[in-house]
Amino acid sequence: MIYVGIDDTDVLGARGTNQLARSLIAALAGDFRCVRLVRHQLFDDPRVPCTSKNGSASISLEPLGDQPLADLAARCRAHMLADFIEGSDPGLCVAGSVPAAVTEFALRSKTELVSQREAHQVARRCGLYLEGLGGTCDGVIGALAAVGLAATGSDGRVVQLGQWPDDLCGFQPVAALRRRGVAVCCRVSGRRFDDGLVDVGKRLRPNRRNGEDVLFVERADDGSRQWLKGMKLP
Repeated sequence: MIYVGIDDTDVLGARGTNQLARSLIAALAGDFRCVRLVRHQLFDDPRVPCTSKNGSASISLEPLGDQPLADLAARCRAHMLADFIEGSDPGLCVAGSVPAAVTEFALRSKTELVSQREAHQVARRCGLYLEGLGGTCDGVIGALAAVGLAATGSDGRVVQLGQWPDDLCGFQPVAALRRRGVAVCCRVSGRRFDDGLVDVGKRLRPNRRNGEDVLFVERADDGSRQWLKGMKLP
């Protein structure tokens, strides 16, 4: 698996980081298969400069041939620079493997202030590509964190699953979610469901937990076989 992390690529009123990630996935589609695109929640604190709630994005990719990481990093870099938004502070990270030190940094970034200097030190020590692409370059923090969190297989909300269209909304059969590889579990008990209906809301956004894509739900009050979507866990 190859991980691409991006962060701080937008400003208020402009296209978001998830949109940029989707366009990057499309640009790489001939050589890399998208496994999933995930939004990761980092430390949400007034001291952290961010566009909204300090989230970063990871893209998990499978190469369709012999694709050097350096070439992938160069293509991602060029794509992001071509879509640079004035006032943003983008960062990019690309990794073919994720050492424990990167994950440790990533987990810290969810609960405390971390710095650009720390991010670069960790990336250099672990041999990862990490670069700021404009502005203050603060996005390197979230980009590195996104890679570390994606590698845990247990963090974030899934924005895109493979090449499935983002077309599910409202009530959907559990079987339809399972066909897309999404497990449906009771938020409280952890029990899994194989049938019934789930209200996925405006769009399907399962959580990434223990190597699976999971939609947490709660039983409807009327005792029917319908299931209401549970909390969007961070």
